[in-house]
Amino acid sequence: MLNPLLTDRLELRRQVEEITNTTPTIDIHTHLFAPEFGKMNLFGIDELLTYHYLIAETFRSAEVSYERFWQMNRPQQADLVWRTLFVENTPLSEATRGIVTVLNAFGLDPAASDLREARSFFRSQDITEHHNRVLDLACVSDVVMTNDPFDAQEAKVWESDASIDRRFHAALRMDRLLNDWQNTATKLSSLGYKVDAGFGGETVDEVRRFLDKWIARMNPLYMAVSLPDDFKFPGADMRDRIIREVVLPIAREHKLSVAVMVGVRRRVNPALHMAGDGLGRADLGALERLCAENPDVRFLATFLSRENQHELCVAARKFNNLMPFGCWWFLNNPSIIAEITRERLELLGPSFIPQHSDARILEQLVYKWQHSRRVISESLYESYEQLLSSGRAVTRAEIQRDVTRMFSGNFREWVNLPTSEVAEEQVLIS
Repeated sequence: MLNPLLTDRLELRRQVEEITNTTPTIDIHTHLFAPEFGKMNLFGIDELLTYHYLIAETFRSAEVSYERFWQMNRPQQADLVWRTLFVENTPLSEATRGIVTVLNAFGLDPAASDLREARSFFRSQDITEHHNRVLDLACVSDVVMTNDPFDAQEAKVWESDASIDRRFHAALRMDRLLNDWQNTATKLSSLGYKVDAGFGGETVDEVRRFLDKWIARMNPLYMAVSLPDDFKFPGADMRDRIIREVVLPIAREHKLSVAVMVGVRRRVNPALHMAGDGLGRADLGALERLCAENPDVRFLATFLSRENQHELCVAARKFNNLMPFGCWWFLNNPSIIAEITRERLELLGPSFIPQHSDARILEQLVYKWQHSRRVISESLYESYEQLLSSGRAVTRAEIQRDVTRMFSGNFREWVNLPTSEVAEEQVLIS
């Protein structure tokens, strides 16, 4: 038999692990940039160690004031983080263990007393070859960026008509439009658009014209916005008007999905800068109403609060225009990923997107996907083992079908992204 039933549990586990670890994934939400974006493309040990997760953790152990830390340059900050979290303490947290995984993947000493070896290694890398190596190590076929048309530095790259690495896809970020309308209206006016902060006159048409321009230039796979924990829909505010009069019509016109990421509480501790953001439980009813009122629009959704995860699964059972994705931000820890993945498998089968990296530094792809694949593999094995106990064995082909669907197929179908010939060949070979 070409595809025998997997009735031996040890063999079943081996097959699940192998397929999960070797099936290419599309990382559907990151803050990475293609090499063509120059200095916006972050990589290397100093960037890894000054990631906001590690900065926040450092302040729990280091005797340094916020003011003194922010006065340091980046290498000085990285040295402090390394000494505090990796030399003076054992790197037990997920964020610190991630650094260990990255260093080990590149043959660097994760127990070194200083950063000389790591800095020398990353400085010596050819950026194109390094990107290729990182994507191979992470088994990531495609990366979706976060692209802000209001960012002047980023806009210059797009307007230069540079040929962007085709593995990197755009996502049109709408945070400034939806969360900071007053300042955004001023910015649009300075760019020559006839907009009014009160949303009168030609504002709706002009904002749509702005988005039309950037959609044509970026060719984004979807539009995306990060929303606060108190997000309401309907809401008696400007955000509601922009959603109804601009975002949803644009989504229909361009056949773009809308990704909503809900639950952020900004600047809980402003002294920590980016590391000072927190989370809050959100009202799932707002998303349900969005889905119910707009059945012709597809929504991708992730929530920051653990308490919202069961509600999101139930909502996805009720609305086939809703796709749950990933374990976002503070949820990106193995124990919570395991819980959420099992819950989704039990309620939704394979009709969800289990993970995204949210990576800001290139090498984070390595640890975030290695760690997540391990947890996803175990969760899948448990589901197949329970199915076997109930009297139904699966084949390797069925496992491959399920993993491919969750790692890339669901997203490709949701955003109408064609399957590449390379991806098809990899699936056939396996």
